[in-house]
Amino acid sequence: MPQPSLTETDVWKPHATVAAIIEQDNRFLIVEENCSGKTVYNQPAGHLDPDESLFEAVIRETREETAWGFKPEYITGIYRWQKPDAKRCYLRVAFAGNCYDHQQDLPLDTGIIKALWLTREELSAAPDKLRSPMVLTCIDDYLDGKKYPLELLTDIISTDIISTDIIS
Repeated sequence: MPQPSLTETDVWKPHATVAAIIEQDNRFLIVEENCSGKTVYNQPAGHLDPDESLFEAVIRETREETAWGFKPEYITGIYRWQKPDAKRCYLRVAFAGNCYDHQQDLPLDTGIIKALWLTREELSAAPDKLRSPMVLTCIDDYLDGKKYPLELLTDIISTDIISTDIIS
């Protein structure tokens, strides 16, 4: 028996996000932010905007949330996390790299309290303050030396030669 075709609203779509893993002197750049009325720790991270590459997104989010520039050097992993109390699912690409050009007078993004540098031990000692399990998982993968080349990701721009109807 043929399966009914799915409509656009029936198709499951994860939240596409990026995160920056930045270490200096055994400390990680972390944002303290308000999330659903709770103060939590997270990497500089956020959603992919329309017409934005993953690289552009992680650079933008890092600047908006910490006032630091960010140069991605490699990918530490691609993570899927299903929020237990909701139907939301996140697909995160985590980039490791270096920060530069701190613009301390730049206002931080809405909801961000401050950027701070914390050790892995300080983060693991405060599990209730972590925004998600992805925070420590990404750091642990970084510390375990997981490195994937940036060339793993390719942005394909549609052209008139290839119909977008074929791939949608």
